[in-house]
Amino acid sequence: MRPTVGSRLDITVSLVGDTVAAVEILPRVQPPVGRLFAGKPAVSLLHALPRFFSLCAVAHQVAFTSAIEAARGEETRFVTKAHRITQVVAERLTELLRGLFIRHLALDTNGSAAMPALIKDISVLVGRVGYHCGSDRREVTERVAAALAELRISNDDGTLMPGSALALRIAALEASALEPKWTQQAFLSAVDDCKIIDRLLGRDARFDHCLDLPGGIPETGPWARQMLRDRLSLGRSGPAERLKARIAEIVQLFSWLKAGAHAETAEEGVVKSYSLRRGCGAAAVECARGRLYHAVELDRHGQIARFEFLAPTEWNFHARGPLARNLQGAVLSAKQHQQDAVRAMIASFDPCVAFTHNIVDARHA
Repeated sequence: MRPTVGSRLDITVSLVGDTVAAVEILPRVQPPVGRLFAGKPAVSLLHALPRFFSLCAVAHQVAFTSAIEAARGEETRFVTKAHRITQVVAERLTELLRGLFIRHLALDTNGSAAMPALIKDISVLVGRVGYHCGSDRREVTERVAAALAELRISNDDGTLMPGSALALRIAALEASALEPKWTQQAFLSAVDDCKIIDRLLGRDARFDHCLDLPGGIPETGPWARQMLRDRLSLGRSGPAERLKARIAEIVQLFSWLKAGAHAETAEEGVVKSYSLRRGCGAAAVECARGRLYHAVELDRHGQIARFEFLAPTEWNFHARGPLARNLQGAVLSAKQHQQDAVRAMIASFDPCVAFTHNIVDARHA
């Protein structure tokens, strides 16, 4: 979700023997979006958001629009809220599928053939859900179900067929050379919104790299949502578990869209807005990689006085965040596979930008 062209994550893992002794995640520089649009009409930034944020553009537009309405004290109609929830869920589903394809199915013949058509059909389905019914929508949902079947994913409960590309991928991840050390986990949810918004609006230039919440830096994304939704007990927390959570969420979201995408049955907190004071509002949106925040302040003429945003990647790739916790103290066996194992762990958190990773021997650093 970072708009800076060419920005990336640089991650260095230091080993002592086969154990990860330290994890360094270099921060990235925030683009001055708020400064660029200060004193300008809100609509100017709304139209620019897809250029700044090529990933999850809909989520950013919904978050910004909802925050602006809250700042103005405007009441959003139920039908508008329902439409925004549907669009956010559809984009989340598309992004989860795209990530599944790029990171896990790119070399699979069936996956390569099925995925583009699946993403296209979901886009068509979303344009019709809630507004049209009949044979056309049934045909689209049937094609999506067929594409999931081609990927050998049950569209009832997400069960993978034995021997399928995804089942083999999960088995490979479970046999990874990296064994994470058990660690305390924290998960981001709508319950945290007000605390985060307060910090977002009260932050200084260093806030981007000094996030903090009671209980530690939380994880956000499909696995965190699954842990909160299903109230699962903590166990393994490696790439295999995060891939399983992604597949389960894909099936869940498709089932919701297929059933008519009723806002009343959507998960809690997909889109939330907060009117803070006159001319100041914020919003949170649950997108593919996790919870996204926008906060705005308007001047007395209704123009943008301040704009702040906080993307999910800032939590998951915080210097003391979930990735660092999962790598710190982990044991890396099979030296020839260490690079692949570390890369798989990083990729399982689905960063919104490219990343590099380097493994060094701390004893010779």
